[in-house]
Amino acid sequence: MTMGAKKNFVLDTNVILHDYKCIYNFQENDVYIPIVVLEELDKFKKGNEEINYNARQFAREMDTIVTTDNFFEKGAQIGEGLGRLYVVLTKEMSKKIADAFMERTADHRILATTEAVQAEHPKMKTILVTKDINLRMKARAVGLLTEDYFNDKITNKDIFDREQETFEGIDAEIIDRMYSTAAGVSADVLPFKKDLLPNQYFILKSERNSIMARYDHELDCVVKVQKERTYGIDPRNAEQTFALNALLDDDIKLVCITGKAGTGKTLLALAAALEKANTYKQILLARPIVALANKDIGFLPGTEKEKVAPYMQPLFDNLNVIKHQFSAESREINAINDMQHSGQLVIEALAFIRGRSLSDAYIIVDEAQNLTPHEIKTIITRAGENTKVVFTGDVQQIDHPYLDMLSNGLAYTIDKMKGQTIFAHVNLIKGERSYLSELASNLL
Repeated sequence: MTMGAKKNFVLDTNVILHDYKCIYNFQENDVYIPIVVLEELDKFKKGNEEINYNARQFAREMDTIVTTDNFFEKGAQIGEGLGRLYVVLTKEMSKKIADAFMERTADHRILATTEAVQAEHPKMKTILVTKDINLRMKARAVGLLTEDYFNDKITNKDIFDREQETFEGIDAEIIDRMYSTAAGVSADVLPFKKDLLPNQYFILKSERNSIMARYDHELDCVVKVQKERTYGIDPRNAEQTFALNALLDDDIKLVCITGKAGTGKTLLALAAALEKANTYKQILLARPIVALANKDIGFLPGTEKEKVAPYMQPLFDNLNVIKHQFSAESREINAINDMQHSGQLVIEALAFIRGRSLSDAYIIVDEAQNLTPHEIKTIITRAGENTKVVFTGDVQQIDHPYLDMLSNGLAYTIDKMKGQTIFAHVNLIKGERSYLSELASNLL
C-alpha cells in the first residue's frame, strides 16, 4: 500500500472477502474495521464459495490477533513491523453525511466510521479502502480520502492489447536452418536474446522468408512452431498456431489464453485437450457461475446439474463445433461420446471441483477473468502429477462486481507466472468467429 507518513486505513467488507489476509498488507499503518463490516461478514460465513471461505478465515485471523480483553479500547498489534488493528463501534452519522445520504445503509455507516476516525486523528491521513467504485465516489463527495485495494493489481495491461512480436531484419540463413532442423538454432544468434522469456512466441522475418518461432529456455534455443490440424480444428492465424503449440506441449503445465470474444480461446483449448485424451485420464472443463440479478443458483428450480446447465452451455457449444467437423459415425465422434459417458470428459461448474486433488487431468477453466487471484491460486494448487491447467478469458468482459482489468485473477496469474519455464501466455487479437462478430467486437 501507499507509503510515507503513518496513515489510518478503514476497510470495506469487499476488501476482506477479496483477500482475507489483507490486514497484513498495510505495513506500519493502522487498520480500522467498522463493526458493520463484521456484521456483513457474518452473513457470508455459510457457503462453499470463495467469499464464504474468506469470511470464515478472516474471523480466524482476528481470533489469532486479538489476545487481550481491552481490544476495543486499545486495539491489537497485527504483527512485527506492522500497525495495530482496531474495530470501531457504530458511529452516529454527522449532519453532512446524513444530509447527503438519507438511508442508513451499511455503506453509509462505513462512511460515518471513516469520518469519525479522521476526526479522532486530524494530523494523520485516514483512507477508506474499498473495491466498490460507487462507494469511493460517495466518499469523495463528502470529502473523505479513498482508494482501491491495490495489493494484487498488475501494473501493465498492454499485454492484452498487443499482437505477437515480429522481429524483422533477421539473417535469412538463420531462418533456413530453423526450417531444416527440428532442433532449431541457438538463441545466441539473435540480438534480442536477453529480452526473451521462456516459451515466448514470435515471428522472425528476413528479406526473403519468415517463420513462426518459440524460445525454448531449457535448451536455450529458438525452435520452429509448426501449424497443425488439431482434432478437426485448423488454426487460422499465427496467434492461434502459437496457442495450439502451447496447449499441446506436455512440458508447459500452465497456459493462459486471452483475447476478445470470437478469437477461439475455448475452442482451441478443447480441441487440444481432446487431441491429448490418451495422455490424460480426464479432461475437465469448468467455468465460474456469475449469476444474473445477484441471485444464487439455489433460486433456480431443478437438480444440481439442471441448475448449472444454462451456465455451461457455451462449453457444450464449443464441443458441438468440434463434433460438426466429423461425420456422425466417425471414430472421433464415437471417441467423444465414449469419453462423456465414461466420465473422462466432464463439463461442470467451477465450484464443484474445489477441494479435489486432480491428477492426470487436462483442466480448462473458461471465463477466468471473473476469478479472484486467490481463486486462481486455489485451482492451480489442486493440480497433481501429470496435470495441465489452462485458463482462458477476456479481461475486457468482467462480470464480477469488484474485479477489473488489473485486479482479476487471470491478469494476476499472467503477471506473476511470466518467466517460468512451465508457463506460457498467448494473446489472441484477431476474431475468427465471423466477420459480423469481429465487426461488433471492434465497433460496438
